[in-house]
Amino acid sequence: MKLLLTSGGVTNTSIRSALVDLLGKPVEESSALAIPSAQWGHPMCGPGSLRSFVTDRTPPTMTGLGWSSVGLLELTALPHVAPERWTPWVREADVLLVDGGEAVFLAHWVRESGLLDLLPELDDTVWVGVSAGSMVMAPRIGADFVHWRPDEPDTTLGLVDFSIFPHLGLFPDNTLEAAREWAASLENPGYVLDEQSAVVVDGDRVEVVSEGEWHLLGGER
Repeated sequence: MKLLLTSGGVTNTSIRSALVDLLGKPVEESSALAIPSAQWGHPMCGPGSLRSFVTDRTPPTMTGLGWSSVGLLELTALPHVAPERWTPWVREADVLLVDGGEAVFLAHWVRESGLLDLLPELDDTVWVGVSAGSMVMAPRIGADFVHWRPDEPDTTLGLVDFSIFPHLGLFPDNTLEAAREWAASLENPGYVLDEQSAVVVDGDRVEVVSEGEWHLLGGER
């Protein structure tokens, strides 16, 4: 699986170019499945934020980018659906658009749904994450980002060896000083991303695409 791990989605030309490069074809010729599940675990999310992700019009950064088709995949429902029904939907999609919310909650449902077991088979599929949809790939997200079950560990999927601090400068608490404190609590490197930045992972290639501000804290790559 190829990863485009963003803070705010496909927000500029450089990130969109990286997406097209990972897809190997234009967005307009690619099919997408949108996964909103992380929103259910975060206290700041609700019906309005879910609607914004699905409609994605002002401006489009995920589902509204011009895909040939877009479907919705709700992970919390999948344990109640036969795998032979939903796994073809995932296999046939060119991209999984994974929304933000609560990353530990999302990690739980990626496992419980059976999607995690399928990911190693999706060599050509692109995972495009926003916020928690990107953070979930890390070994840990940092205790300050845990909202679903604050007394439980901050561990997530561990499919990459770095963590992500999103929304640099977007919210009052998302400062570089706060990010430095966050990075000091981790045992692995951490990327700090503003809304114009993303991390691309394609095999052994890990690189940042940005038209804004980003930092790598706690390690060299």
